[in-house]
Formats: sequence, C-alpha cells, structure tokens
Amino acid sequence: MGCVSLTQTQTFFFLVCMKFPRASGILLHPTSLTGPYGIGDLGTEAVRFVDFLVEAGQTYWQVLPLGPTGYGDSPYQSFSAFAGNTLLVSPELLVEDGLVDGRSLNDKPDFPAATVDFGAVYRWKTELLAAAYDRFRRGAGNGIRGELEAFCREHADWLDDYALYRAIKSTQSQRPWYEWPDKFRLRDERTLNIATEQLADRVDAEKFYQFLFFRQWNAVKKHANDNGIKIIGDIPIFVALDSADVWCHQNEFKLNADGTAKFIAGVPPDYFSKTGQRWGNPIYDWDAMRRDGFRWWVERFRATFRMVDIARIDHFRGFIAAWEVPGEDETAENGSWVAVPGRELFSTLKKELGELPVIAEDLGVITPEVDALRDEFEFPGMRILQFAFGGDAKNHDLPHNYTQNSVAYTGTHDNDTTVGWWMSQAGGGSTRDETAISHEREFCKEYLQTDGSEINWDFIRAVWASVTDTAIAPAQDLLGVGSSGRMNLPASTDGNWSWRLEDEALTESILRQLRDLTRIYGRD
Repeated sequence: MGCVSLTQTQTFFFLVCMKFPRASGILLHPTSLTGPYGIGDLGTEAVRFVDFLVEAGQTYWQVLPLGPTGYGDSPYQSFSAFAGNTLLVSPELLVEDGLVDGRSLNDKPDFPAATVDFGAVYRWKTELLAAAYDRFRRGAGNGIRGELEAFCREHADWLDDYALYRAIKSTQSQRPWYEWPDKFRLRDERTLNIATEQLADRVDAEKFYQFLFFRQWNAVKKHANDNGIKIIGDIPIFVALDSADVWCHQNEFKLNADGTAKFIAGVPPDYFSKTGQRWGNPIYDWDAMRRDGFRWWVERFRATFRMVDIARIDHFRGFIAAWEVPGEDETAENGSWVAVPGRELFSTLKKELGELPVIAEDLGVITPEVDALRDEFEFPGMRILQFAFGGDAKNHDLPHNYTQNSVAYTGTHDNDTTVGWWMSQAGGGSTRDETAISHEREFCKEYLQTDGSEINWDFIRAVWASVTDTAIAPAQDLLGVGSSGRMNLPASTDGNWSWRLEDEALTESILRQLRDLTRIYGRD
C-alpha cells in the first residue's frame, strides 16, 4: 500500500507539532444523511453537509467506521477493516457515470424518510450495483476503466482477499466463513486458486463495488479538505469474527479448531449493562502479531489514514488489557483482564507511519496504565458531558476539569441524545436508578444554570466554551431530538444505527446559532 494520503499542510500540522487547534465539529455518520434512497449516501447530500459545516465555522466532520456492515447493521461489526460500505454508494452519481439509467431510480421502494430500513436498502442497492456492474461489463463507463485498474493494483494487498471472501460467501448462502467446508475455511491454496478462477466474475464485481465506494468517498473527502474540513474517522479496536480479516489471518486470533472464537471481547458490568457488554469479537493473539512486527495493524492504520485525516481509536483501554470472555458464555460477567502490548504496538506504528493523528477513546474502566499509554504518545483523550453530573465537582467530565489536549463531546453515538438523557427514566438505557437520575438532573441545573428548556444548546455551549482543544456534538443535539434520535444502545442488537436527518432539518437558525457559538468561543 502507498503512503498516508495527507496534504502537505496536513502533514506539517500533524507530523511536526501534533497539536490540535482550538476547533469544533459535528458527529454524523453518512448513513444518517437525508436523501430519497433509503439511506444517506456519498452524493449531493454529503456535499451539502460539508457546505453546512463550512458555513457554520466548523473544522471537523466525525463519522463512524465506514466498512461494510454485517450482523445487526453495526459499523463496529464489519466484514473488513479495509473495505468500504457499498450501501453508501450514491445512485445519482452512478447515473452521472453512465452506469445506471436514471429512469430506473423511479422504481425505488417507498423507503421511510427518517430511518434506515437496512433490509430494504440492502436488497435494492444490491440489485442496483449488480445492474451497474453488468452495464459496465457491456461497455458503459469507459472513462473510469483506467481508474478501476489503478485502484485494483493499488489496493491489491487487501482487495483480492476481500473480494474472494465475499464471492465465496455468496456461494455459501452468506454463512460465516467458519461454517464453510474445510477446504475453504482452512484456506487450502489449491482450492482458493480454483475458486478465484471459477468465481472470477463475482470477484471482479466485488472489486468494482469497492472502486465505486472509494471513488465517491475520496471525492467527498477532497471537497471537505479543499474547504478546510477534516474528517475524523474511527478505528474499532476489534474486528468481526465473520470478516475477511479473521478468515485470512486465523493464526493471529484466539480461535478454536473449528474457527469459532475461543474468547470474545467485551467489558464488565458498566453504566449501560448490569451483566456487562458481550461484543462477540474475537480476541487477538498478540504473541503471533508481535512475531511479524504487527504487520496487519500497520497496514490497517495506513489504510485508515488514506480514508480519513484523524482517527478515533475505539476502546483505547483495550491496548493495555482486554476483557476476555469465554466464547461459550452468554454474558460478559465472567471475563478477565488480559494484558496487551499496547506500548510496543504504538511504538511500531509510530516508527512505520510517523506521528499518529489520533484521538484515544479512553472511556470505561480506566487505570493509571491507560492514562500513561495515552500520555506517552500525546494522544488527546475524551470527555463526555453526559457523564459529568453523577458525582461532585471533581468529576473529570465537568468542563472546569477538562485539559487542553482532549476532545469533549456533549455525547457520543453510544449515548442517548442530550434531550433524551435529560428526560431519561430508570431502566431506560443505563444502569442508573431514579435517585441517581434525579441527582444528575439537579446538579446539571445548578452547574449550567439552566431550566432544561434548551438543554441541548446548554450542553453545546458548555463544551464549546471549555478549554479543550476539540469540541464535538452529534447532529442530533443540534436538532434537539429526544431518544428517538439515539444512534446506538450498547448491549442491544435491535433498532440501532437507523436514525436519519429529515429534509431541511439543519435550518438556517441552527446554522446561525452554531456559527455564533463557534465564533464567540474562538473555535472558528
């Protein structure tokens, strides 16, 4: 793979001083953009959102992982740590490229406007992409053939394996790789060579779909960068068991002989669940990864920095120790903390890639060792205002306790919206009881001098006014939507990730209010 795709200015900014400017931005996953095709995509509305950020004086657009989603539609359970989510491909741009007849878009299903029906979108987009590929094979889109060939050469390190994985999966009723016949599951070389030849058309189609995603995403990113907007992406610490990554690197994960996970990742009982969170991701065999110089991690970070400008490292504390749960357990209660060579890993990454423009998601059970690892590499940590009111004045999530080298959020994709949090009741998405909720609400009223009538803007103002270098708010908090706008409820599998902006939701009034706060507090 090639070098990290940063402009000369960005390279100087990050590699020389590694200091985040005083700035702000908005968290909105592309699936949540508005539009007529059932899911946000990388077409007109993505460009319009960038333009909104520019006009509102913002510096960052933060997104969730951009990989192809599997079970539960979670961007944190992806079929690949390198590939893109082709559900984000814009149908309108396919028409512009001559790959789809514009009249066919009139036959789209009657998608809901405010949510993503992932099943319906998947079925329609799959047929649309297949039609685009068929038209391409028959001679359409001649102007992009050279780009496609260059893309396949440039990304061959991961693309060849991923395309074959998806092609074989399509012949196995979409079953996970560890349920495939042994000759495929164990990656018999002769079998894979034959499959590559016999499934050549399906393999080429998967490469074509990835090309479309990256072509459109790179255009959006260029528009953002050209207008002073940097993209904050996301590196989930773990990958899905049913992924090309695990299938191709089985010796680097703690698996049983049949390919199932011997141990799975999660966290012990916490704010969100009394039985902990059982994520289901396989655990890395760090000794095996160390032996080849953490090569998979180096290439993963390299690829990520080609897609985004800054990476948020999800579950950073897992680079000190991971909560390993026996694979057969139904809850995360019986796990144990097992040490991870995080310092050795990040030293290797820094040596291979230079200074790392990352944000450390240092939430959860944090130890002095986690703080020391974060500080040694000068990664900014995170502060969440919704977590600030459960204790006293010493709570480090209160704005007066923020440090400059940090990233402060009103809430994240795992939190309720700010309005939803304000209106919360016992048992509604956290382990708090009514007494705890009442205490938080009263402390919040006193701290922010608010009656709660515009609690979302009170939160944004508090974070924007703080000393932290970087302030981020989810788009839901700009709108003041309640719990219906929540993106994800940890420890649950249904109803997540589906929230969308409605047409014209980001009004001129919202833009002005955000721009004014950004100017007043010196973040523009």
